[in-house]
Amino acid sequence: MKNIKKNHSDKNTFAKKWATFVIKYKWPVVILSILLAMGLGSQGNMQFDGDYHVFFSESNPELEAFDALQDTYTKDDNIVLVLAPKNGDVFTKENLIAIEELTAEAWNTPYSSRVDAVTNFQHTSAVGDDLYVDDLSYDSASKTASDIKEIRQKALKEPLLVHRLINEKGSVTAINITVRLPGKDSALEIPEVTAATREMVTNFQEKHPNFDVYTTGLVPLNTAFFEYSEKGFALVGIMVLVVLLLTLLLTRNFFAMLSTLLVFMFSFMAAFGFIGLMGIKLTPPSSVFPTMILTLAVADSIHILITYLQKVRKEGYDKQDAIIESIRLNFMPVFITSLTTVIGFLTMNFGDVPPFWDLGNIVAFGMTMAFLFSTTFLPAFMAILPLWKRKKGTQEAAVQKISIYAQFGNWVIKQPIRLTVISLVIIAGLTYLSTLNQFNDEFVEYFDTSVKFRQDSDFINENLTGFYNVEFSVGSGESGGINDPAYLTKLNQFEDWLNEQPEVVHTNAFSEVARRVNRSMHGDNDAFYRIPDTREEAAQYLLLYELSLPFGLDLNNQINVDKSETRVTATLKNNSSPEMIAFSERAENWLKNNAPEAMHSIGVSPTLMFSKLGFRQADSMFNGNIVALILISLILMIALRNIKLGLLSIIPNVTPVIVGFGLWWLYKGTINTGMVIVFGMTLGIIVDDTVHFMSKFLRARRELNYSAKEAVIYAFETVGKALVTTTIVLVAGFSILSTSPFALNSYMARITLIIILAALIIDFILLPSLLILLSKKEQNSIQ
Repeated sequence: MKNIKKNHSDKNTFAKKWATFVIKYKWPVVILSILLAMGLGSQGNMQFDGDYHVFFSESNPELEAFDALQDTYTKDDNIVLVLAPKNGDVFTKENLIAIEELTAEAWNTPYSSRVDAVTNFQHTSAVGDDLYVDDLSYDSASKTASDIKEIRQKALKEPLLVHRLINEKGSVTAINITVRLPGKDSALEIPEVTAATREMVTNFQEKHPNFDVYTTGLVPLNTAFFEYSEKGFALVGIMVLVVLLLTLLLTRNFFAMLSTLLVFMFSFMAAFGFIGLMGIKLTPPSSVFPTMILTLAVADSIHILITYLQKVRKEGYDKQDAIIESIRLNFMPVFITSLTTVIGFLTMNFGDVPPFWDLGNIVAFGMTMAFLFSTTFLPAFMAILPLWKRKKGTQEAAVQKISIYAQFGNWVIKQPIRLTVISLVIIAGLTYLSTLNQFNDEFVEYFDTSVKFRQDSDFINENLTGFYNVEFSVGSGESGGINDPAYLTKLNQFEDWLNEQPEVVHTNAFSEVARRVNRSMHGDNDAFYRIPDTREEAAQYLLLYELSLPFGLDLNNQINVDKSETRVTATLKNNSSPEMIAFSERAENWLKNNAPEAMHSIGVSPTLMFSKLGFRQADSMFNGNIVALILISLILMIALRNIKLGLLSIIPNVTPVIVGFGLWWLYKGTINTGMVIVFGMTLGIIVDDTVHFMSKFLRARRELNYSAKEAVIYAFETVGKALVTTTIVLVAGFSILSTSPFALNSYMARITLIIILAALIIDFILLPSLLILLSKKEQNSIQ
């Protein structure tokens, strides 16, 4: 191979002047960098928001429909306490006393508006024309064995209880606490409710150790989101340590590690200040921004540092010349990488999930600052620090190690056609597999099985009732119309249809109340367990029933103010997102095909909103990804000064993502909302590999007049180690993030790992093969 001279042609004059200026004024640059980072960092204000509503934009149609339903009835944020007595029988005197005590205590939960339990279930009976509505089991301490047996029989026959507050065996029961959060500050309100609930459960279990207690509901869901936003930061310390150790190991230079740490710290402080200035509240997805900035900022620094160390160790440059040459060679690739990374993260704003908007904007700003610090502070700081030269034996070992990349390059250039064909065949196969992935946004599965919320929710789903539901607000078309027998009959038919569906565990509809009260008003004769015959009769029975209900257990959660609409809730087994959406559409179509227009309704619920979220995110992100790809391709064409190579770069920039999702199908087969952003997020990382390899290839062709094959080997020798090093650092960083118990983050990290590795392999095998083949056809195109 040709010898490389120190006095290169005067290319990249801007980068040389930039480096010369930074080194000349190294002390002011370092001081200004510190002041800038500290100034921005002082504006930081880190708050967390655990409310599940943050996952939905204000224009989200499902959220609008759900908010409209809650405005019509009552807001139903809730805590579900599931009690499993160790003797396997809820209906013993001791257990009923305990349940009654906990039910009474549950009313003291902050912001509680309603408490439903087996013991306070409003059981109806009549004597003559008088309707009596009483707690199913009040003053349980005075009950006899026969009383308790009767209570058991009534409970296990009650459709409004079984599969909702009691299981068929009577071995597990639930207390549902409805809370009306003021909504002023969820960061204060949710922890307040959670703390009170946990204290209540702890006290209960201390007094009644014969019960196992499981907790789920929307408030515990919010709590889990809130707590795992904070716990995401716990991973940062581990990541910093691992990344720094790897940097030290791979560069074998303490000062390189120190300067890399400072670049990250300054970038993090800047991003922290950005959060405060923009008033952003962190959520589980956005709380991982330090991880992103750490791994990506380190990648920028490593390219500059490794080239600098190579110039000193291998080619004998002095410190200042080595820094200038490193900046000259890497300024353009690092700038392009930073720019494309920023573009990729900004594409998250095209999506429909606000926490990912925040993540994209925070990381985009952090990466902008990382570029600034790595091209100013880093060279200035290295110019100040002493240079540790290694002994001759160590230098020879380094040369030997670098030659490994040259050997690999020699292997590639001998068989470009074969490697291209094999690569494209494998990519084609994985492209097909990538299309087989399915969306599945079951929000309970956002948390892995090590999380208590997930464990409790799984137990409740298996032993009592489903956690997922779909709700319908079914109108009558007129004030007071819910008492019309025609409306009630059709509502009853809808209830029956819902109960016949394989997904449905329980249905709660006003038609059941109407039937039950009608039966009670006729001496509890089962022949009258049907809709009342006349509107007047139905209205009279409803009035009597409502007047008999105690405070806090009224029908406001089922009937709107003017009695023109009622709420139907179908509780479902845990279903995948497509199954949940399909069920909702079937129910909506049943109403359209079998009920008058006034009764037509769309299904809403948080579970359904999350089910649709991934699909909406994918549709929204598609345009953003196309825009990003076009912009990045144009940037590369301009930077590389070659249209054909700019177009060629699309292949190694797109295929790693396709390969990643193909391999993901083999691993998991399902995609959640967090993974939809991966294309935009990894685009900058992928471009990093491509642009550094192609820039070194072009330098060899343009400045050193190398042939295509010699240029490929030169690229491997000069940038191979940096690419492998940055890949190892990125893999280490995302490997730690992949251990997060929050699946949106862990799945995103795992597929990013796959894509990063795929990008390196493609840029080491397919890209050089394509460059050689293109150069054979276009001998003079790269001049």
